[in-house]
Amino acid sequence: MTNIIRLLGGLVFLGLGALTMVPAPTQLLWKAAMAATEWGYWVAIAALLPMIPTRDQTKVGKLGGLLSLGAIALFIMPVVRASEMSRNLPKEFDARFGLEKRIRAHMSEEPREEPLVIPELLRPLSLPAIRFQERVFSTQDDEKLTLDVYRPAYEHGPLPGLIVVHGGALQGSSNAEFVALNAYLAGRDFVVVAINYRIASKWPFPAGRDDVLAAIAYLKVYGPQFGLDPSRLALLGRSAGGQLALLAAYTAGDPSIRGVISIYGPTDLQFWYEHPAPSGLFDTRGVLDAYLGGTPSSASEAYFAASPINFVNASTPPTLLIHGMQDALVPPDESARLAGRLEEAGVKHMFVRLPWATHGCDKSFGGPCGQIATYAVERFLDGVMIGPAPESKSPSKRKPKASGTKVAVVKAGGKIAG
Repeated sequence: MTNIIRLLGGLVFLGLGALTMVPAPTQLLWKAAMAATEWGYWVAIAALLPMIPTRDQTKVGKLGGLLSLGAIALFIMPVVRASEMSRNLPKEFDARFGLEKRIRAHMSEEPREEPLVIPELLRPLSLPAIRFQERVFSTQDDEKLTLDVYRPAYEHGPLPGLIVVHGGALQGSSNAEFVALNAYLAGRDFVVVAINYRIASKWPFPAGRDDVLAAIAYLKVYGPQFGLDPSRLALLGRSAGGQLALLAAYTAGDPSIRGVISIYGPTDLQFWYEHPAPSGLFDTRGVLDAYLGGTPSSASEAYFAASPINFVNASTPPTLLIHGMQDALVPPDESARLAGRLEEAGVKHMFVRLPWATHGCDKSFGGPCGQIATYAVERFLDGVMIGPAPESKSPSKRKPKASGTKVAVVKAGGKIAG
């Protein structure tokens, strides 16, 4: 019986390890792929169990051990590939964006020295204390749209602003996702503004895009109240938020938008409709039909207007694209095709391909994808947000003037304390 359990264990671990090499076709396997690719080095420890020798071990048991050995090799492969990327990525950024970088205040946290830091796989980087505040920036159809402001705990002058647009597959989620990166950047001389917007399941296109533009307009007027420099803005979006961030940046015609970042976001919605996710993973065509009011043939104007790839020109802001090559929900060709269009237009850009990664891979802030993405975002922003050196000093002992502001600590898992 023990040998049968060994064999079954080896088969399970090998099947899980295989998800580091192939796209996941269902929701359940996608979640398993997240565990295998971003926490696989922990799973590899459990995979040692079928390999422990015993006196009654048979050929069946030995086979289970061999299968587990193969699984362990697959589980550590994302770390190996991320290590290879870590050696070359800084040079690639220097080549595309130059050596000049934004000057930080003397109280700012230091930037990441390397894309991948092995000890952080076991113990994620501690996040600095930041100031946090929630504001209402717009009211649409009796819906109050809020934004969360993350900024340094120290007193500071005008700092560049990053507008974060959450994902949710055009159907849900909120600006409370992935707050670890928001706090990380706030401790490094950015004012990070994570916005909520009207979700497509209730409000179709262009409601979400208009809400992103409304947030930009709000920050132009009220951003200086919390230390944001309205002349230096960038946008970052994940998944569906990537599409909205790109679309707003490419169509606003606003020189204050210094750059835009899309992390596994769709860029050509007709192409996405024609190359949908597996039905067991995501109903791509059904969601797009509801979002845009029909199919590409019946709502062609909406598909064109909602696709950032159609608005690339020589004045398009610098762009960073990050995409996992095992993403079955939003195919990596969505980013690859946009990168090609940016190259043709002579726009500064960078496409960071993560060979092992799936959709949502940066949910593990300290995992291979999380670390590489954090480095890429920070390095990109430092390259496009060049401006006057900021001043900083220790926080005043007086209570903050802005109503609702509090000093908080964000855990790497994404919870705000304080």
